[in-house]
Amino acid sequence: MQTPENDGAVRFLYGTALGRGLLKIVQRLHLDRLAVWYLRSRWSRPYIAKFARKNSIPLTKAELQSFPTYRDFFLRERAPRPVDPAPDHLVSPCDGWLSAFPVTDGCSFAIKGSRYRVADLLQDDALAKRYRDGLCLVFRLCAYDYHHYSYIDGGRQGQNHYIEGQLHSVQPIASEHYPIFTLNRRSWCVLDTDHFGPVVQTEIGALVVGGIVNRPEGPMARGQEKGYFDLCGSTITLLFEKGQAALLPELAERTAEGREVRVEQGQWIGTALENRQA
Repeated sequence: MQTPENDGAVRFLYGTALGRGLLKIVQRLHLDRLAVWYLRSRWSRPYIAKFARKNSIPLTKAELQSFPTYRDFFLRERAPRPVDPAPDHLVSPCDGWLSAFPVTDGCSFAIKGSRYRVADLLQDDALAKRYRDGLCLVFRLCAYDYHHYSYIDGGRQGQNHYIEGQLHSVQPIASEHYPIFTLNRRSWCVLDTDHFGPVVQTEIGALVVGGIVNRPEGPMARGQEKGYFDLCGSTITLLFEKGQAALLPELAERTAEGREVRVEQGQWIGTALENRQA
């Protein structure tokens, strides 16, 4: 896959037997809360400049001094990005690495050797059946990405459904050993969109991520902020019913080869299908 990682700590925790054993201890004792405490404390301020240099994030001296903690830096807002205006153009909800997977007639999709049942992802059997033979898009956010995300279309957002879970890394190496999407903490809702039918959007937490903050149900507008993640890397999935949307050909070709594709919030990535269901 075309990715800029995995970092050494994650390779050790997920790529070695010793690391996986240590990971179990960390999760059983909730030792990751120590990392969260540090990143929320003023002791984390020196880490901001180091992180920004490592990931080529431009920050002025004044900007560096404006963040009292790393968490404040992580949750920083930026000027709105342009959103592709064509109503039948599917846009990315966030910055990140895009993958695409067909949903089978058994309502499941496969990632890195792990097969995911839509019903397990949502914990809703009846809703999962609606996405048989549909399309699942996965957006993997890295720690350096902007962690605010937006609506892909106008319409109405349904109720948020929060599912408590573990906090595994979402880097590719973790998917080789754990079905992270159905293990991790997550929140999903149905977006009744104007041009792509009912879309299920799921926000999935990751290692050290303590929060998923979403707007309540109600009207939504294309490009409007839907919510944000609180600390570190994370993932968003979109489920489309059969015949509702398709990726642009060049993106479909690359993701079909198992490659992740870099996308930006508001970027045109797909199109509503003319023969979409009523």
